[in-house]
Amino acid sequence: MLKLLAIILVVSSLVKADDIKQKIETFIEDSFDNNPNVKSMNVKILSENKVDGHEKWSAYIVELDAILKKDGRHVVQKMMWFSDGEVITKELFDLKRAKEMSDFVSIPFKDEFYKRENLISGNANAKHKVAIFSDPLCPFCRSYVPEAINYMKKFPNKYAVYYYHFPLETLHPAAVELVQAAIALELKGRKNVVLDLYKVNIDPKERSNKKILAEFNRVMNSNIKSFELLSKEVTKHFRSDLDVASMMMVNGTPMVFFDGKLDKTKMKYKEAK
Repeated sequence: MLKLLAIILVVSSLVKADDIKQKIETFIEDSFDNNPNVKSMNVKILSENKVDGHEKWSAYIVELDAILKKDGRHVVQKMMWFSDGEVITKELFDLKRAKEMSDFVSIPFKDEFYKRENLISGNANAKHKVAIFSDPLCPFCRSYVPEAINYMKKFPNKYAVYYYHFPLETLHPAAVELVQAAIALELKGRKNVVLDLYKVNIDPKERSNKKILAEFNRVMNSNIKSFELLSKEVTKHFRSDLDVASMMMVNGTPMVFFDGKLDKTKMKYKEAK
């Protein structure tokens, strides 16, 4: 009897959760009905996440898939909304801790995101999994990433290091070509491309594909051609990295996930046993 009651309660909670998600999706879609710039809008909740210290609230990762009226452009955007089942809001603050509630949300890093092509160091079944999102021209990344990777490389059975290219195109347009060239070289079987990538010195604002590739090839002692950057294989890998970053709401670099959880200190790898 108790077992049956537990099953009923679980089913009931799932139905309630689905009902809340449906209401949230409908609410957001309706809020765009009178937007003169939007022709059509599809809203989908990708995940529901806990808010640490606020058990009554959930953080929902919402994908907005829209067609714009002006030029028919297709736009996909992800954002975070909060709800306690009765109230919904895009911004929420914790007065006691004087922080935005988004600071207390940790989106779990899914197992399917640990892809073989992203494993740059260690064994896939190592004790700890570390996922790093980085832009090779980001100043902080250039000091942090090589040091972190070199440290973890010494312990291949302790750390499996997964690297995801995330160039900040607006700030560092040159990083896009560098990343594509790095992927192209990796696909040819070259090892340690990621670490060597941080030795390439180029103006982050440089837009000359010729200059960027010349410096990349000089440092790597390679001969990557410009057409190789747009190959199907390079595009697939690059797109995959950006998709994972989008799902994890990565918006800056470096961003580190340690054993599936966001590591805001970026130093848990040094504390791990």
